[in-house]
Amino acid sequence: MQSALEPTVLPLPASYIEDLRLASSTMSGVDRRSFQAAMALKYCGGNARHAERVFGWGRETVQLGLHEQRTGIVCVGAQAVFGGNRLWEEQHPEIAEALWTLAEAHSQQDPTFRTVLAYTRLTAAEALAQLRAQGFPEEGLPSPSTMAEVLNRNGYRLRKVIKAKPQKNSRKRTPSLPTSPNGMASPSRRRMLTETDRSSA
Repeated sequence: MQSALEPTVLPLPASYIEDLRLASSTMSGVDRRSFQAAMALKYCGGNARHAERVFGWGRETVQLGLHEQRTGIVCVGAQAVFGGNRLWEEQHPEIAEALWTLAEAHSQQDPTFRTVLAYTRLTAAEALAQLRAQGFPEEGLPSPSTMAEVLNRNGYRLRKVIKAKPQKNSRKRTPSLPTSPNGMASPSRRRMLTETDRSSA
């Protein structure tokens, strides 16, 4: 017997339910909770227990998704907050600050002004060498490949600074009269001049 607290919902086709279950299984975290909450609102009157019975989803997960939709606050688990490796610049802020100073000293803005990227002549190997020269310990410095990634994701591109080159003013060549190697007019040219003199006489 149906409880008075549960909504009256028309039964869904089994194939439709399977499709929704499959769609939910391809998601994780907040995306899955948001999807399950939306389906619970649409087909189960927003009742997490009924969604559990129809779709086989955990009612606690559906209920959390409903709370997130209602309040607009997304719950973040402890694993998402504290799990995973932090970025190198987050682990070594003092060394990172010295690196930014080096990069700024060797960089210039994108010459086209189309991006906010700074192009730098400072290579990853040179950056590591200069940080070592400043006395930073070796165990705190990343590998050259990691150093390149650090610079790239913080807006620096390891490219040579493009210098403006003056354009060459090339004069348009004017066609000259054909001459012989010894500087004299060619036979055909002399013949043409002779015929012109005769006609004008």
